Amino acid sequence: MNAPTPRSYDAIPPRKVAFLGLGVMGYPMAGHLARAGHQVTVYNRTPAKAEAWVKEYGGASAATPATVAAGADIVFACVGNDDDLRSVVLGEYGAFAGMKPGAVFVDHTTASAEVARELHAEALKRGLHFIDAPVSGGQAGAVNGALTVMCGGEAPVFESIKPVALAFAKAVTLVGASGAGQLAKMVNQICIAGLVQGLSEAVAFGQKAGLDMKQVLDVIGKGAAQSWQMDNRGKTMVDEQFNFGFAVDWMRKDLGLVLDEARRNGAKLPVTALVDQFYGDVQSMGGGRWDTSSLIKRLK
Repeated sequence: MNAPTPRSYDAIPPRKVAFLGLGVMGYPMAGHLARAGHQVTVYNRTPAKAEAWVKEYGGASAATPATVAAGADIVFACVGNDDDLRSVVLGEYGAFAGMKPGAVFVDHTTASAEVARELHAEALKRGLHFIDAPVSGGQAGAVNGALTVMCGGEAPVFESIKPVALAFAKAVTLVGASGAGQLAKMVNQICIAGLVQGLSEAVAFGQKAGLDMKQVLDVIGKGAAQSWQMDNRGKTMVDEQFNFGFAVDWMRKDLGLVLDEARRNGAKLPVTALVDQFYGDVQSMGGGRWDTSSLIKRLK
């Protein structure tokens, strides 16, 4: 029997890293870094979550982002939004205050391209580096170490962090200068919004027509209509199962970033704007924490 193929990070030397934010994404991402042999120190706004992580994975925790970042080669972060990101990066107790010269801050938050460029410029002033690196793949991708990471920043800095990030990712790609990672994530969310609405309408139509929609999805999933959303969400939509996955509240936050950026760059996003309103309807139905595939609930 052949030995398993080594993961990309197996051959790299252990690094001293920090991880800020232990939510549904950050907790397993930091765990993969520890399992890969890196020396990991974590910070979470709720200290009990950091204590639980240390109990599960080892490493250490600290009380402030600055303390966590002290001595780290790379500081990873995955928090909620632009304001959350600024709060853990800037100020007397922010990560930048504790980072050593030449260290790299890698931000996995889905945030604005504007804040990415702002923090990139501030990092350079301090002799630090900043990579915006939002992820796609959801909670399952984080747990399974199979995220897709879209990065913006300088190529040499990106190359230095890529092997480490592969501990929790299947693909880590530089797509452009600072802010480009966030813009690529916006493209990702635009695609998903339109796909999920189309899939919702298709499933609801088929059910009204009296079709066995699970069978139909099996059939059309082998043709041009196939998509990740169809493969992974189609049948749960038929069963009206939504208590998992990427929450509507998070999607609306992301689409808000998309629409703000479109107003700045002049892009026309009529379908995206409409689907954003539809997600507002789902929130009004009490579905803020439902998976994004719950768009179909509007059509029932």
